[in-house]
Amino acid sequence: MVLFGGILSIKAVTFLTFCVFAIAALGYLLGRITIKGVSLGTAGVFIVALLFGAFLYTPLQNQLKVDGVSYITNALKIVENLGLILFVTAVGFIAGPSFFGDLKKNFKSYILLGLLIIVIGGLSCAACIILDVKVFGRNTEEAAAMLVGLLSGSLTSTPAFSAAKATVNGEELEAVVAVGHGIAYLFGVIGVVLFVQLVPKMAKANMDVERQKLTESNPEKPSKLTGRELELDPFGFCAFSIVAVLGIFIGCIKVGNFSLTTTGGCLILSLVFGHFAKIGKISITPPASTLKVFRELGLMLFLIGAGVAGGASFVKYFQWVYFIYGIVMTMLPLIIGFIFAKFVLKLNLLNNLGSICGGMTSTPALGTLISTAGTEKVAGAYASTYPIALVAVVIVSQVLILIFR
Repeated sequence: MVLFGGILSIKAVTFLTFCVFAIAALGYLLGRITIKGVSLGTAGVFIVALLFGAFLYTPLQNQLKVDGVSYITNALKIVENLGLILFVTAVGFIAGPSFFGDLKKNFKSYILLGLLIIVIGGLSCAACIILDVKVFGRNTEEAAAMLVGLLSGSLTSTPAFSAAKATVNGEELEAVVAVGHGIAYLFGVIGVVLFVQLVPKMAKANMDVERQKLTESNPEKPSKLTGRELELDPFGFCAFSIVAVLGIFIGCIKVGNFSLTTTGGCLILSLVFGHFAKIGKISITPPASTLKVFRELGLMLFLIGAGVAGGASFVKYFQWVYFIYGIVMTMLPLIIGFIFAKFVLKLNLLNNLGSICGGMTSTPALGTLISTAGTEKVAGAYASTYPIALVAVVIVSQVLILIFR
């Protein structure tokens, strides 16, 4: 079997497959544990993946070797990227029918909130860099690389991570960025996941009422499908795959150091396809049942791929002060963004939290919020805020590196 530039044995592939399903099974069991109405849900998969990476990463390295070279990083990246494509494309299709109407109605709010969250994250990162240099006497350029890596991990932002690596000078500082990203990623995922569950409980929100407010704010659009359209296949796999291919292609287009990445490309294309639903008499949107399965499967695979690699980095490079920095850069944007959306923008609770997930570019939190809210309409607010935050976090990461170079 030719893979990753070498030949992997069937035994190695089977071992990796076994690990993925074992992590998934244990993760979902952990996610079912509920304490005072709060549970990890699918994020339980991420916790198990982190633990697996922390304690079993080396054995997995030994299994996935070709001519003495381990391909575990490449293997996990494929799992992670496949999951991300499945998740964001499904979310785009789901949000598509109401996306443009919602965006038109709340356009200014989504822009302001997305920008505010990233700017607060950037300012907190700059403050931490200055503190790290003044108090701990670290080299300014190295501190900037570490802290911007922490910022990208706190916001679970792969584009920011890639942009920071591309902006620093040399492979040594690229490694520092990667370490920071891995350390902060843990709380970046868990912090936002718990936030979107705890806030409704602390506010004693009536979810039936909140769902009604969301429906009034984002009214259900009548389907453009009549039932007489030609389906490319019964489950919508063909339409889904076409959007994924086009999204990946668009995401690879670079303007300077910026690109939409696979996430942005697939999200935007699926929003457009989901909005129009058909081309002539041909249906170009998969059934809701397919989208729900792909959304959950994608989130699971994404968390496994990111979690195993993150667990290995977290244990190897952990320092308590970096973890504290990561918490600050996660919680400040979250709290300030939520307060701003509630009292200034006057967004209802579910639109608020959906926008927060998008502003924090948090894929796992959206999955949790959909479960907590009991409706997939919150994906519309996420999809509207996400592109603004995506562009802003890439620019902020690069600016911080350049300022403190």
